[in-house]
Amino acid sequence: MNIILLGPPGAGKGTQARKLVDERNMVQLSTGDMLRAARTSGTEMGQKVAAVMDAGNLVTDEIVIGLIREQLEADNGADGYIFDGFPRTLAQADALGELLADMGENLDRVIEMQVDDDALVARITARSTCGDCGEVYNDNTKPWPADGKCSNCGSTDQTRRADDNEDSLRTRLLAYYKQTSPLVGYYYAKDDLASVDGLASMDDVAQSISSALSNS
Repeated sequence: MNIILLGPPGAGKGTQARKLVDERNMVQLSTGDMLRAARTSGTEMGQKVAAVMDAGNLVTDEIVIGLIREQLEADNGADGYIFDGFPRTLAQADALGELLADMGENLDRVIEMQVDDDALVARITARSTCGDCGEVYNDNTKPWPADGKCSNCGSTDQTRRADDNEDSLRTRLLAYYKQTSPLVGYYYAKDDLASVDGLASMDDVAQSISSALSNS
């Protein structure tokens, strides 16, 4: 099963992707992770990525699609893929659809994680993560453990993103709505879209996603 997680910054896509990886043996294809891994891989594609990023330029859609193709061609025994952070635009959605068709794969479901902007800003400005394993914490709903150690891996490296402040968040939200929100209508028209309440509890969101995938 191949799915896309759609939603603005901080909607919880990464958290839900990790749940799907653990529970369904899927592979999370995060654009950022793929680019960082490629940059240090030494492969021909990796050298292209490094050259573009070192020059301070944006990585082209063609390169990202190439990285995704490499991942899909790898024999990793996965039971499907989660596209996280891609596609971001209608052109990228078309390119991904063409790639999947070329490889004999299908896009089974697109999950839109709906949120209220004000509530999202309140959530994200309270967010921190473990610098080692990526476990997500929230000052209000899931505080960093009192003993100073991550409950998942025991690390003491608590980090906060520099742009997790209200002004930066609203700028990122504006960019999302301008570039990425048209994908909601795009996938709705293809009858691939399912929407869930992204501000519900993590377990409730996971259950809603599971139900949407079962009905795909």
